Amino acid sequence: MLAPPIGVAARAAVTLEHSQLGDALYVAAKRALDVLVATTLLIALLPLFAIVGLAICMESGRPIFYRGERVGRLGRSFTVVKFRSMRPKADETPHIVFIRSLMRDGATPCELYKVAKDPRITRLGGFLRRTSIDELPQLWNVLRGEMSLVGPRPDVPYAVADYPDRLYGRLLVKPGITGLWQVSGRSRLSLQDMYRLDLDYVAEASLALDLRILARTVPAVLSRDGAA
Repeated sequence: MLAPPIGVAARAAVTLEHSQLGDALYVAAKRALDVLVATTLLIALLPLFAIVGLAICMESGRPIFYRGERVGRLGRSFTVVKFRSMRPKADETPHIVFIRSLMRDGATPCELYKVAKDPRITRLGGFLRRTSIDELPQLWNVLRGEMSLVGPRPDVPYAVADYPDRLYGRLLVKPGITGLWQVSGRSRLSLQDMYRLDLDYVAEASLALDLRILARTVPAVLSRDGAA
């Protein structure tokens, strides 16, 4: 596993001193919302989790879940959990090459950092990705306090390693399952557009904004708005 680059937490912490996100009431309310919604959905979705897990096992065996390293608030690493959508023990090299190419050419539209026509993805995995069902286990990360329902997309260490200074502002808040760019077109946006929307969220974060994004998430997922 790649570790976050040295200095990530320090740079984010310096920027945090100038941030207005320290409001205790907002932080407490956001965390209460995260725990309430994540707990409710994890219980309600248990039958779906069982069905998806069985389907994954029948198609390509175990493991059911994918676990990968992500960079969270202030550069802290954590393990994100998703339903596995690729073949077991898939090589990460194509994704690393793809992400680094996106960091060099941020004007290219992309779908949530996903390699186009990726042969590593199973047939079921393609369906799980198109419907965003593969993301649902991240509710566990929300319950653990590593993620929030709403926030910037959790980034991979090899993308953070190439951040220009201005992007460290993304790390001032917890990453989220959904966010501004997830409900703003996804694959129609370039990488720079997505980062800009993440920074806009950090600058304007509030409980009202979180609720608006959550309200837009379900229609965006059901309509597959911007999905490639």
